[in-house]
Amino acid sequence: MKILVVCLGNICRSPLAEGILKSKLTENFVIDSAGTISLHEGEHPDKRAIETAENHGITIGKQRSRPITKTDLEDFDKIYCMDLSVYEDVISMAKNEEQRRKISLFLEAAEIPENNYEVFDPYWSGLDGFEKVYQLLDQASEKIKSKLLNNQN
Repeated sequence: MKILVVCLGNICRSPLAEGILKSKLTENFVIDSAGTISLHEGEHPDKRAIETAENHGITIGKQRSRPITKTDLEDFDKIYCMDLSVYEDVISMAKNEEQRRKISLFLEAAEIPENNYEVFDPYWSGLDGFEKVYQLLDQASEKIKSKLLNNQN
């Protein structure tokens, strides 16, 4: 199964979610991340995201930001978006109902209704904001893992 996690710039939330999901899921899963804008294309994740992940034993420093493409909507089985704005941008790229069904909010897929199913962007906060996002993504990733593994049986 191929999973794509999407946020705005692909330097804070989605790299963290990619790293967390990779740490929880088996090699039967391919996990990647992307952003809806190309502003940070080719850049590594935000230093605070890297530090937060490392504090939890997860390495994300080699990831590179990239924008989501129309091909991603064909190639990935699940596309998880971090907030409503990102969700709307990704849904607008879908060319059919099959692609639209692949797309959901990350927290909605995890059945965590916090903040209208939106993961806030910690870019303008300090390390504490990144830690809060990490904890939320970790909790959601555990629930997504359970759902995905149960559906595979």
